[in-house]
Amino acid sequence: MNVFVLNSGRCGSSTFIKACQHIKNYSAAHESLSTQVLEKRLAYGNNHIEADNRLCWLLGRLDQQYGDNAIYVHLYRNPEDTINSFIKRRNYGIMKAYREGILMDADGADDKKIAEDYLLTIESNIDLFLKDKSHKMDFSMDNAKADFKKFWQLIGAEGDLQKALGEWDVAYNKS
Repeated sequence: MNVFVLNSGRCGSSTFIKACQHIKNYSAAHESLSTQVLEKRLAYGNNHIEADNRLCWLLGRLDQQYGDNAIYVHLYRNPEDTINSFIKRRNYGIMKAYREGILMDADGADDKKIAEDYLLTIESNIDLFLKDKSHKMDFSMDNAKADFKKFWQLIGAEGDLQKALGEWDVAYNKS
């Protein structure tokens, strides 16, 4: 069964995948198909764990392809910390795309309001998508090691749990 780590970005998805790379019965990757289109965009192998914040814009297609036949993890971090991290990346990646492409420059809204709007949009999309899914869990960065142990059990992971938990002591992809 595949696992999708749904998230806004700036909330620990790189670390999540680093920890998952100590699991032997699943492959794990971060944004591995983000440059693909059409049928290749969601063509993940079996027993694969994928974290990609862009999936939150493809939830209709994700539902069509995987529906309730996958495990979904809602990864999140303290909203204020997430917003502050996005503000530092205002001219890069998803924040630039959201501000210029989705909001069409947002009529002079400041960076904090744009980041708040983005986070509210993504979190709402995730909540709506997950409302009818039976294989799901919430995963808080504030409780990462305990939640990762629950995740490990949920997916029936095999591998080195202690090494996986050690990844949560490393800061990956910092702003």
